[in-house]
Amino acid sequence: MIAAVANVVTTVFRIVWVWLEGIWALVRMIGVGIGALFKSGGAKANLAAAFAKASTQRLAFDFLRAFLPNLGLKTQLIKAYENDGTVVITRNNDCLDVLQRNEDFEVVYGSRMRKLTAGENFFLGMQPGWDYTRDTSAMHLAARRTDVAEFVLPRARELAGNLVAESGGKLDLPPGLTLQVPWDMTNTYFGVGGPDAASMQDWTTILFWYLFEDLSADPDLDKKAMDYAGRLRDYLDTAIAARKADPNDGADILNRCLALQGADTPGMNDLGIRNNLLGLLIGAIPTISKACCLAMDELLNRPDALKGAHAAAVADDDAKMAQYIWEALRFNPHNPVIYRRATRDAVVARSTFRQLKVKKGQMVFAATLSAMFDRYAIAKPNEFRVDRPWEDYIIWGYGMHNCFGAAINEAVIPAMLKPVLARKNLRRAPGAAGQIDNGGTPHPQHFHLEFDA
Repeated sequence: MIAAVANVVTTVFRIVWVWLEGIWALVRMIGVGIGALFKSGGAKANLAAAFAKASTQRLAFDFLRAFLPNLGLKTQLIKAYENDGTVVITRNNDCLDVLQRNEDFEVVYGSRMRKLTAGENFFLGMQPGWDYTRDTSAMHLAARRTDVAEFVLPRARELAGNLVAESGGKLDLPPGLTLQVPWDMTNTYFGVGGPDAASMQDWTTILFWYLFEDLSADPDLDKKAMDYAGRLRDYLDTAIAARKADPNDGADILNRCLALQGADTPGMNDLGIRNNLLGLLIGAIPTISKACCLAMDELLNRPDALKGAHAAAVADDDAKMAQYIWEALRFNPHNPVIYRRATRDAVVARSTFRQLKVKKGQMVFAATLSAMFDRYAIAKPNEFRVDRPWEDYIIWGYGMHNCFGAAINEAVIPAMLKPVLARKNLRRAPGAAGQIDNGGTPHPQHFHLEFDA
């Protein structure tokens, strides 16, 4: 009886607390809006800049979780993919539910992926079925989980350490480290690093932007993406042909794909190999680099957390150091929402007060940033803590389409940032140089840091 009463009291307290958080978030958003009106540069531009920040997005989600946890809109927020409106899902359980109901909520990237490959889809844009099983199974044989510890991680550690040591106490993080290490991985482990690092970094950044972040369907970006996709296809076709004509015994993904081709593995003809490598490349470099920059940005905003991460890095406590990075990414994720499209009329949060009918054709935003701050699922969500279970983090997606390279990301990102975090007096460079500069893209192009050499 006492336990039942305690549960009721706890539940009521949590509900009231969530409401109060929602009201306070609304007050703060009003303050953001007023500030945008009086700041130079124009209210519209200022509001857009404010809501591009994860901190402001969290305020909006705090309000929605309290009063409109599942919100249906007729507005088409995404123009790049066909849809009949938008649904925003903010609660943890509901987001996870949407992301694992593949029959009701489909991935939408297939149409643009076919444009990039000039014909075929890539498994990231596929629904469950034979094609998806065929391609993912073959690529798991080519990119083995054991490779991370045996090949990928040791090289990333060595290269990152050398790059930081050679920086002389001044480091432009993306070009100096977070783009270089993942590019090296594509060159040495994938076996297809491009004609040069700059080209592959540029191609993959633009193509990632086009596939996943071009919500407005920018025609200029479409033109550039088609140009870069053609260059990447030509490069990969040439690389595959050259490797077949002059084979080597390297333990890279290209060689393993060709070995699978020799064993008559389904989907491993030259075109299949090229398309799968194209998809892996697009997902590798820009994702890792952006996540590193955002995590570092958040840690620099939190002196106590930065101090803890530094101490863990110096003590070679890699597990604890990684916890600081994942917690930083919870507050400042590279991907605050994951979107799906309803294949049929469906219900979210059935038999609850927040139940919502999603109509066929509506785009569903599973707000993973919001889900990671849902007080009903996450303990003390607004505190920066390094003792959270891994299940609290929805950083690389969820369900069938969890990031194919998640294991690489979880190993490489801490390895890349460790030599930076271990430096004494780590700080931003003075002025604008010490802030992330996206250079007109959704991805960091420059972010200058300084530390004692």
